[in-house]
Amino acid sequence: MQMDFEDPLSSETSVVVIGAAGVDLVGRLKNELQRDTSNPSQIRSSFGGVARNVAENLARLGQRVSLLTAVGDDQMGDQLLELTASAGVDTHAVVRTSDWPTSTYLAVINSKGELQFALDDMRAISAISPSFILSQKKLIEVAQMVFVDTNLTKDSLRTAINLARKAGVPVCANPTSISLAKKLLPHLSKLQMVTPNHIEAGILCERVINPASRQDTLDAAKCLVSQGVEIAIITLAKFGLCYATSETYGFIPGIKSEIVDPTGGGDALTATIIFGLLNQIPIDEAVRLGVSAATLTLNYPGAVVPDLSLEKLYNTLVI
Repeated sequence: MQMDFEDPLSSETSVVVIGAAGVDLVGRLKNELQRDTSNPSQIRSSFGGVARNVAENLARLGQRVSLLTAVGDDQMGDQLLELTASAGVDTHAVVRTSDWPTSTYLAVINSKGELQFALDDMRAISAISPSFILSQKKLIEVAQMVFVDTNLTKDSLRTAINLARKAGVPVCANPTSISLAKKLLPHLSKLQMVTPNHIEAGILCERVINPASRQDTLDAAKCLVSQGVEIAIITLAKFGLCYATSETYGFIPGIKSEIVDPTGGGDALTATIIFGLLNQIPIDEAVRLGVSAATLTLNYPGAVVPDLSLEKLYNTLVI
C-alpha cells in the first residue's frame, strides 16, 4: 500500500471531506425490469462516491476543500484523481492502495429515474485507517468544517469525528445507506448537521417514518435535534424535504421534475447547505439552495453538475 502523507496547504482549506470515492456505473432500463434475463438499457459511467461528490460540489461553488479518501493504484484511480483535482479539490491527502481496486458503485434505475437496486465494492475505503486520519490532524484542526460519510469503518469514523470535535471543528455527516446509517448512532450529539433520507432517519430515531406525512417527518427531524444534532435535514424523495434546528423547522414539498439520474442529488444538497453554513446564509435559504442543487443534479446524467455555481442556484430557485 502506498500512502501520500504530503500536507496540503492547510491554511487554504475550509472544508475537509472524508469518505468514499469511486466509479459510478448506472444502467437506466428502457422497459420494466425482467428477472433472469438481460434488459435493454442505457449505461453510463462517471466518477462518484459520497465524499468525492460533496467535495467536488463544494469546489465548484468556490469553497476551498481537501478530500481524504482512498483509491486503487490503478487507471481508474488515476483518472478519478485527475478529474477531481481539475474541479478544484485538493487531493494531496488521498491514499493510493494496491490492496484493492478503486471503489465501484453499480446502480439500476427504471425509466422514471427511480433506483431499483444497487451494488457497491468499497473495500478500498478500509485504507483510510484511524492512523491515517490522525496523520492528517493538522489539516483537520484548521478546517472550518469536516464532512464524513459512513463508508468509513467504525473506528475511522469515530477517530475523524472525535478529532474534529476536540479541535472545535463542526462535523456534518451523511448516513450513506440503510445498512450503514447505524454507524452514526453513537455520534449524533457531536454532529452539527446530518442529512438522512426518511428510512435512514428512522434507523437513527428508532421509529418507522411515513414520508408522505408532514407531521411524521418533522417529528423525526425534531427527534434528531433532541439527540444533539444541531441541524437535521431529512430527504423524502418525491414528497420533498423537511428540516429542523432547536429554533426553527420547515418543509419543502417535492418538485415535479424529470429524473435523469438519482445518483448525486443528495450529495449536491448536502454540499450546498454546507456552503451556506460556511458563508452565513440563513438555514432556510441554504436549504432552498440545496434543493435547487439537488434538482439540477437529478436532471443531469452524472453525479455532479459540471457548471454548478451559486449564481446558477439562485437563478433556478423554484421555491
